[in-house]
Amino acid sequence: EDAELERLGSGLTYTEGPLWNPDGFLLFSDMPGDVRRRWDADNGVTEVANPSNKGNGMTFDNDGRLIVCEHVTSSVVAMDPDGTGSSREVLATHYDGRELNSPNDVVVKSDGSIYFTDPTYGRMPGFGLEREQDLDFQGVYRIAPGGGDPQLLVDDFSQPNGLCFSTDESLLYINDTDRAHIRVFDVQPDGTIAHSRVLAENIGSGSLEIGDLVDGMKLDERGNVWVTGPGGVLVFSPEGEHIGTVEVPENVGNLNWGGPDWNWLFIPASTSMYRITC
Repeated sequence: EDAELERLGSGLTYTEGPLWNPDGFLLFSDMPGDVRRRWDADNGVTEVANPSNKGNGMTFDNDGRLIVCEHVTSSVVAMDPDGTGSSREVLATHYDGRELNSPNDVVVKSDGSIYFTDPTYGRMPGFGLEREQDLDFQGVYRIAPGGGDPQLLVDDFSQPNGLCFSTDESLLYINDTDRAHIRVFDVQPDGTIAHSRVLAENIGSGSLEIGDLVDGMKLDERGNVWVTGPGGVLVFSPEGEHIGTVEVPENVGNLNWGGPDWNWLFIPASTSMYRITC
């Protein structure tokens, strides 16, 4: 409770997708600004890719490659871990012959499979490239270990957004921004998901204009779910009990852990990047 919120950088457009590189730096997306940025203790905030195809969520795969969700290209791509994009491989762009909406956030399971959400935000003004939707639904997908066409896991979301696994990977949490709730699924032996139920609801307004949205989401070592929402970052127990809120003075888009001992919480919030040392 006595942890202090530290601003690492400001004057940005809208920060998203933070990812700690164990070599000692943070990558994050300045998504509407079309820039991928880096923070480290010696140099502060710098640019690593401009333009970035309005990249959003990021993670690493089991080979150490950077996996990025790109709004402008409606793609999930892999590149070198420094985020410069000098080496870029497209992993997914279409489902059933139709272009994906705009992959938003992504996680990698220990077996190497990649799970990503596909809302329509990247087809809206400012957040991507304004254009008509090719698909008639907003889904969640899986790319099998070794690659291949994306496999549709579920298609009944309004706007699927942040996602994370439980510590044993038996559960997959996915939030639905428009409906202001978090759903949880059982992960099946073949990597599909089943038995949907709501973990927590009434998290924010669901309105982009207001901004208090259920968006980015991560787990801690105790199995608690940390998710963006009204006032900052909300923490829920594995049973869905609201434990508390990390108050942040700007609307928060995502969060992630990092630091040499993994006890830093990075919070990208609108025009700034914040850190809490836990």
